[in-house]
Amino acid sequence: MRRRLYLMRHGEVAYFDADGRPVPPDAVSLTADGVRQAEAAGELLAGVALDRVIASGLPRTMETAQLVAPRSEIEVWPELQEIKGARLSSIPPDELEETFVHAFRGVVPLEKRFLGGETIGALLDRVVPALGRLVADEAWDTALVVAHGAVNRAILSWALTGQRIFLGHFEQAPGCVNVLDIGDEWIVRAVNVAPLDPVHASTRLTTMESYWAQYRGP
Repeated sequence: MRRRLYLMRHGEVAYFDADGRPVPPDAVSLTADGVRQAEAAGELLAGVALDRVIASGLPRTMETAQLVAPRSEIEVWPELQEIKGARLSSIPPDELEETFVHAFRGVVPLEKRFLGGETIGALLDRVVPALGRLVADEAWDTALVVAHGAVNRAILSWALTGQRIFLGHFEQAPGCVNVLDIGDEWIVRAVNVAPLDPVHASTRLTTMESYWAQYRGP
């Protein structure tokens, strides 16, 4: 029998204030829309018996996990924290838009740095072993992992290829749910299911394009 992994991205947060100034990414909380997205995911998974609930430990994943699975104990796995960028001020102004908008385009090279910070290879170096540790524990049947956009891309890429490849075009909407089964091989059943917007009618922007628009301002 296959085991089931529900892989979520946290609900919406605001990484920039009203003036376009960055706020510390490790401290941001869910916005009102983010809370609604998490609550909708909770309704979607309400009939699912979860043996384990895992979050990265950053406030946005903890808040999301608590709303989705309020009666579950949440395990904190720091290895699943989001890829780390550098200070935006360290990126030359004429390269900033390209760095933002093209951060997750195509098959992303392992040596590429996210916003001048952590490399894709370094992200895989911590996410893939954590995923292996979860899979190796056969004591659970159904698990929920609440993580981040880049982390989820890394997990989905590994599930599809079994290789250290990062497929950047796996868009991950705020509060989305991915459904994966684990047996002799990985089965990817659903990707980027947004409970409040299942056909993604609200936007055609990528996540990074949306962040660039917030940073640039009106």
